[in-house]
Amino acid sequence: MKMGEQQLQHRQVFDVSLDVPQQPGSKCFDDDGRLKRTGTVWTASAHIITAVIGSGVLSLAWATAQLGWIAGPAVMFLFSFVTYYTSTLLSACYRTGDPVTGKRNYTYMDAVRSNLGGLRVRICGLFQYLNLFGVAIGYTIASAISMMAIKRSNCFHKSGRKDPCHMSSNPYMIAFGVTEIIFSQIPNFDQLWWLSLVAAVMSFTYSTIGLGLGIAQVAANGKVAGSLTGISIGTVTQTEKIWRSFQALGDIAFAYSYSIILIEIQDTIKCPPPSEAKTMKKATLISVSVTTLFYMLCGCMGYAAFGDMSPGNLLTGFGFYNPYWLLDIANAAIVIHLVGAYQVYCQPLFAFVEKQAAQRFPDSEFITRDIRIPLPGSRFYNLNLFRLVWRTIFVILTTLISMLLPFFNDIVGLLGALGFWPLTVYYPVEMYIAQKRIPKWSTKWLCLQILSFACLIITVAAAAGSIAGVILDLKSYKPFKTDY
Repeated sequence: MKMGEQQLQHRQVFDVSLDVPQQPGSKCFDDDGRLKRTGTVWTASAHIITAVIGSGVLSLAWATAQLGWIAGPAVMFLFSFVTYYTSTLLSACYRTGDPVTGKRNYTYMDAVRSNLGGLRVRICGLFQYLNLFGVAIGYTIASAISMMAIKRSNCFHKSGRKDPCHMSSNPYMIAFGVTEIIFSQIPNFDQLWWLSLVAAVMSFTYSTIGLGLGIAQVAANGKVAGSLTGISIGTVTQTEKIWRSFQALGDIAFAYSYSIILIEIQDTIKCPPPSEAKTMKKATLISVSVTTLFYMLCGCMGYAAFGDMSPGNLLTGFGFYNPYWLLDIANAAIVIHLVGAYQVYCQPLFAFVEKQAAQRFPDSEFITRDIRIPLPGSRFYNLNLFRLVWRTIFVILTTLISMLLPFFNDIVGLLGALGFWPLTVYYPVEMYIAQKRIPKWSTKWLCLQILSFACLIITVAAAAGSIAGVILDLKSYKPFKTDY
């Protein structure tokens, strides 16, 4: 065994706060010697809802407008089914071998390593951590737009809509970055449950407000806007219609992307009974059903309200001006939710880098030493200097890139496209086939491969549409000088 692995094992075998050996399988510790997991179907559902109902929900009215009344809801339902099905396949890969007593896989990459191995592990890591990095950028952009929307709605109200109220997004991105530097010092995923619960409540708050305002707008119009085939030729050109339809696929894919952190969420669940896989399947069913209902309502009511003119971001595209105070509440809820969602997505990346650093430099006190800081109520916070420095640099970097590329819709579509096929479909399908030893060319094997290939085509189309959108945005863009 390498020295780094011995040191890591030593750190896992002793409880930091009590300095007593951990007894695997005892009341305080699980079968792997780690502190007893306390997660339930409800905390797992909260983590998933926090991850899923993100800023993506606000682009669904725009996505529905590109596809129309038939294809829009159909594509949303299709993505929800694929996400649920592949998530159940992935949850079965949390343990290798026996579903109750088999070896645990703590991360998505661990599951790929146990079931597939080889080069595919490195490729998976590249896709997963690039996607998590990209989500952090996307959420920084979305939070800044929502903060500006609060300022602008008040500005519009005071000026009677006469002042265009242009402002820079940079100060708001910096403010969000400072907040995330503080929250990123939460040591691990298991201690995020309270932030996820708050974020889940916030996501329901702004989604409900968006839905309510959409219904009110339909009532005020006296008719349901939109058409069966989406935005009409004339409003956009034939070529733009094709690219925007492809981009809409990416936006919807992004709205359902959480598979990249499913294993990490599953690792917080207590067991037995039942097994983590059964609990996770139940949590996935609850959360995907709830989010799909919300997505259908928000996307369809937004389109019904505004038709071809549906804004790229329902609450910040200023489809709504009044009641401005309700818009402010909705946008504040988005910001609070994104603070939590940023952490839910970034914790696996933080953990990966810190684990690699500890293995490579086991004798470095800067990396491995925890400084105990007393807290009220006889508790301690373990400050790790490497964690403090590395996570701070990460947040600063994502904030700077967000200031360079503040294109909400196109970035959302591109992230959805890049993460959907490899991480939501390909790897879960391949791992499930390997673990269950499904024979090649059998009916089940063929069905799974057809599903994977169909999703690959959707991913390529969505990525092409989003890249075309980014190229169009860059033509009229000046770095760090984006006004709204």
